[in-house]
Amino acid sequence: MIKVLRTEEEIRGFRENLKKRSTDPDFAVERTVRTIINEVKTGGDEAVKSYTLRLDCDEAPYYRVPDEVIARCLEEADDEFISSLKRCAYNIAAFHEKQMDEGFCVTEKNGVIVGQRVRPLDKVGIYVPGGTAAYPSSVLMTAIPAKTAGVGEIIMVTPPRKNGTPNPDIMAAAKLCGVDKVFLCGGAQAVAALAYGTAEIPKVAKIVGPGNVYVTMAKKLLFGLVDIDMIAGPSEILIIADKTANPSYIAADLLSQAEHDVLASSVLITDSDEIAAKTARELEKQLEELPRKGMIKSSLINYGAAIVVGNMDEAVALTEEIAPEHCEVLAENPLEYIGRLNNIGSLFLGEYSPEPLGDYFAGPNHVLPTNGTARFFSPLGVDSFYKKSGYVYYPESALKAAAKDVALIAGREDLTAHANAVKIRIKEGLF
Repeated sequence: MIKVLRTEEEIRGFRENLKKRSTDPDFAVERTVRTIINEVKTGGDEAVKSYTLRLDCDEAPYYRVPDEVIARCLEEADDEFISSLKRCAYNIAAFHEKQMDEGFCVTEKNGVIVGQRVRPLDKVGIYVPGGTAAYPSSVLMTAIPAKTAGVGEIIMVTPPRKNGTPNPDIMAAAKLCGVDKVFLCGGAQAVAALAYGTAEIPKVAKIVGPGNVYVTMAKKLLFGLVDIDMIAGPSEILIIADKTANPSYIAADLLSQAEHDVLASSVLITDSDEIAAKTARELEKQLEELPRKGMIKSSLINYGAAIVVGNMDEAVALTEEIAPEHCEVLAENPLEYIGRLNNIGSLFLGEYSPEPLGDYFAGPNHVLPTNGTARFFSPLGVDSFYKKSGYVYYPESALKAAAKDVALIAGREDLTAHANAVKIRIKEGLF
């Protein structure tokens, strides 16, 4: 079921196949999303509601979820679930509070003052899947960093269930996290509504959160009108394992990622032929006990692999090239890999740190760069909800000292008006 790869040619072919999951443009999806965006731009709320009735449900008792409905979902939720959510929320908040940035101000001896202001965004939209696949954890991972940053208003959009009502688990999480407004709409139409603003849905500065291919395409097309978190592709895990690793743990963690999507990728890199073979057998064994085995099997056949390398240095080097969303290290001394792995979204160290800890509980964000973009993108965090600006104060004496340099460089760039803006302030013959 899972391929065991050893040669450079096999590994290169596998990596090329992985890239096709996200990089091949789907022009049909793009055309559809452009049509939806234009209809929402001109038709506003009515266009959004029309798509909701067409795609999500036959009737919708409300568009904006009443505050009392959200509160009731929290009140009526079972205590065990809410207790778990609260413990997760505590860890997520504690982690993200350490990311706070207060800016700086520097006063030089010559009277110059320079600094940077850090300010939260005024309005942010969070997209939360809510139809057949409902993820209250996505509420926590998007709303808590926004709240920590001090965002003025958090607007959630989430598709209704088939009966037109909101998913109660998502509403409970929204109430717990202090989301300000919730609208029952999803897909590209919800993203467009947040980007342009409608009579009822506020225009936001940034849209974050996971979604299907239509949501992702809408975010991509609307970037520039509104900021987004990232262009996310299918989920992925890469596990680095040495001969001391437990094959049953490796298999369980590969399977946990493969159940997300038929396009999800689950990869093992090991320096042990024995570990690769035992993991392949464990995958077959554990798969039979899982409800989503059809989807998982498809994912593993098409985008799963056990790659056998010569040593752990080679494993690290290949991981750095692949730049996975999630990376686990199951090795004799896992902590030594913290400083060796740079191109990863989130790192899980040791045999008792499975990736689902990061999805729900540990604290670091689970909105992560995929498809190799961990080379240059970061996870969602508090700084995702900030905007920064610098400020400058120069007294006359400091400007005189800098005038020649500014004027010289401006002149080299043929920007004479720039140079003149300095020269006109200098009364003495410095030029």
